[in-house]
Amino acid sequence: MIVLNNITLQRGRENVLEDTSLTIYEGRKVALIGRNGCGKSSLFELLLDNISAEKGDASVPSDCQIAHMAQEITDSDTDALNYVLDGHAQFRVIQYKIQQAESDDDNHALSHHYEELQTIGGYQLESKAAELLSGLGFANDELNNPVNSFSGGWRIRLNLAKALMSPSDVLLLDEPTNHLDLDTTFWLEQWLKRYPGTLIIISHDRDFIDNVAKEIVHIESKKLNFYKGNYSAFEKQRAERLALQQANFDKQQRQIKHIQKFITRFKAKASKAKQAQSRIKQLNNMELVASVQIDSPFKFEFTESEKTSNPLITLRDIALGYGAHKVLENVGLSLHPGARIGLLGVNGAGKSTLIKGIRGELTPFTGEIVKGEHCYIGYFAQHQLEALDLNASAVTHIQRISPQASEQQARNFLGGFDFHGDKAVEPIVPFSGGEKARLALALIVWQKPNVLLLDEPTNHLDLDMRSALTLALQSFTGALIVVSHDRHLLRHSVDEYLLIDQGRVEQFDGTLTDYHRWINGGELKKSEAQTIEKPSASLTKTNKKLERQHTAELRKAQAPIKNRIKRIEKKMDQTQTRLNDVEKVLADESIYQPDQKHKLEDLIFEQTDLRKELTALEESWLSLTDQLESMTLS
Repeated sequence: MIVLNNITLQRGRENVLEDTSLTIYEGRKVALIGRNGCGKSSLFELLLDNISAEKGDASVPSDCQIAHMAQEITDSDTDALNYVLDGHAQFRVIQYKIQQAESDDDNHALSHHYEELQTIGGYQLESKAAELLSGLGFANDELNNPVNSFSGGWRIRLNLAKALMSPSDVLLLDEPTNHLDLDTTFWLEQWLKRYPGTLIIISHDRDFIDNVAKEIVHIESKKLNFYKGNYSAFEKQRAERLALQQANFDKQQRQIKHIQKFITRFKAKASKAKQAQSRIKQLNNMELVASVQIDSPFKFEFTESEKTSNPLITLRDIALGYGAHKVLENVGLSLHPGARIGLLGVNGAGKSTLIKGIRGELTPFTGEIVKGEHCYIGYFAQHQLEALDLNASAVTHIQRISPQASEQQARNFLGGFDFHGDKAVEPIVPFSGGEKARLALALIVWQKPNVLLLDEPTNHLDLDMRSALTLALQSFTGALIVVSHDRHLLRHSVDEYLLIDQGRVEQFDGTLTDYHRWINGGELKKSEAQTIEKPSASLTKTNKKLERQHTAELRKAQAPIKNRIKRIEKKMDQTQTRLNDVEKVLADESIYQPDQKHKLEDLIFEQTDLRKELTALEESWLSLTDQLESMTLS
């Protein structure tokens, strides 16, 4: 049992925890969550006895074995298999004793040490280490490669394997899925479910927490707040608490009701199916996230580029690879505005290769890639963080892209990514990985792309920022291609999946659950295809003539209603744009200075009026589209 009694924990000059207590019972699986910088990793350091609390007591049983996943990247000549075996300290000690006994020709000691080896299952440990490495995506021919031959992300996987290899009563894992892909995340979930000890994980992956953790500890306002259940249960419990404290919750419920009304009217109508589906996704996200994320510091959206092409990009029978090695062949794909695609496939299948090909980093062996005249690509990958200038500020990064942008414009924009005050104008050297990832995303959003290529965009992002990104992607009108191990992001931002397997890119007719089943060698559960009845070919000439006359009359009657709908839609866009502008100004800290009081009052009144106007316009649009639909049905 781990007991924290009225502890105060300081990092730097600030207290990250103040006079707070927590008890974690033996064998529990706990997720430690909270915003970046709130003290999660510091709490791990406290449990590892690397730091001490300023006040209070931290009690961990003296005989408790704690295994911890190191975040530092090791530069070692040790091969991967032996590096992981080093995690079993007792095994290495016994090995050393055996060597000493052999050197001393001490048969009695040698026999005793071999018995010790047998007791700890030492003869099976090498195969266990190999199994761990295989589960985490390492090929058999890589097990003898030195640690320093792997990239940073793969070395972090080695650290994870080493922690899993260590005998432990308590296992501490800090962002274990950050450098994993979807199939290895599935594997890790199953391994952790079987782990018999006390598990404490720091993670910003909602689905991973949901599937592994049974208890949540949320760090908020420098307190350790305990919740029974997984992440979904935590959201509901916290939402209930916030509902009692914040009037914004009532406002959100009205918005949910409004969206539900739209869905009820149009869900079953094919002509409005796309709009209804978009609202359903918005509603689902609000129910699970928005009520909990009322206090999120992030608010941004992808602004549409002024011009666009259709199609944006066309791939015609291309083959892609590196050097003389082909990874993908016979790839055909046409990206249109509104396409929302998630890429699936095991590690090394070619997901990143396809994205690099679309972006233009790779020249096809065969075939051609045709980009539209007005195709503007926004690309996010992990190396984007390395491309940032550490000696420049966030504002400077924006102004290098757009020299005409004023400092205030850049500040206002960066405020949506929680870069306020000095944070926006000081060099980014001290930025955490999460802050750098946010800045890299901000630079993409600033450039108004109409094609988004996102390769693991959520690494280093906390739950608030992941939610904000998901919401922004939902309203993005361009083409989107995503590779991610974050299943919540995939489910709420893409409409279709492409499976990359054995050099082929094909439509995947299933869900992420189906993909998990496929990974494990099961049969695919095909999605139910929507059958569309073809019009009968037996119509007589007379019937066809009557049909054409009826269609012409219907179009004439519908024309004025359609024109009114277009005018309302234009007015809705204008109103929404102005509302966005007002709310961006309200998000800027400078507006709350005493000399801005009158301007602040005017903006708040305008915000209220704009929201009322937008609601009235949406009701008018609903009524007119319903009228138009009834004319079509009649």
